[in-house]
Amino acid sequence: MQVCIDHVSKKFKKQQVLKDINMKIENNEIFGLIGPSGAGKTTLIRLVIGAIEADNGTIQIGDIQIPSLDALKIIGYMPQNEALYEDLSGYDNLMFFGSMYGMKKAELKKRLQGVLELVELWDASRKKVSTYSGGMKKRLSLAAALIAEPSLLILDEPTVGIDPLLRRKIWEQFRQLKSLGKTIIITTHVMDEAEMCDRVALINNGGIIACDGLDTLLSRTKNHLIEDLFIESEEINP
Repeated sequence: MQVCIDHVSKKFKKQQVLKDINMKIENNEIFGLIGPSGAGKTTLIRLVIGAIEADNGTIQIGDIQIPSLDALKIIGYMPQNEALYEDLSGYDNLMFFGSMYGMKKAELKKRLQGVLELVELWDASRKKVSTYSGGMKKRLSLAAALIAEPSLLILDEPTVGIDPLLRRKIWEQFRQLKSLGKTIIITTHVMDEAEMCDRVALINNGGIIACDGLDTLLSRTKNHLIEDLFIESEEINP
């Protein structure tokens, strides 16, 4: 599922959060949106999913102009902070989220086991979410984003606060999803995750400072460090 972002800007009150964003995300790629906290990553994601509207510019997913209710059928979204019901089991959480997509009960039950096995939570699916570890909640949130079999998966800081071993396992799941034909957009401020993406866009101070494959971006720096691109950006736009 291709995503086209054309001259998009967004301001909250007097603060310019995003300015003239131009970007194209190709079908069936893992695309990283990388930048420090406060750079504008989450705002851009909220624009792409249609939660807020741009002040200027357009966003298109496939042939759907955003915002549009039709986009809900093709987008799976995992927010940075898990939106789960702690007093329900993992299974019942997914039953609820699936019903919100309008999935029929028989179809939903058939789908549930597959996504829970994918995120390695099937054995714990009947336990209350309040008993889950932080990593398990992350994986359940990923399962919720996958329940309706979206063509586009958007993950906001999906690995923040989890241990390196679990982070590696979650990235294995992302690569598996790509092999199934999904387009994946991931925001992160962890630099070493950039090498796991097909392409990355570096965002700082509300603007895209570079967008390309990691090897190409590193070739532009003196020390072959992606942080150098951010440092150069700060020097040009203090």
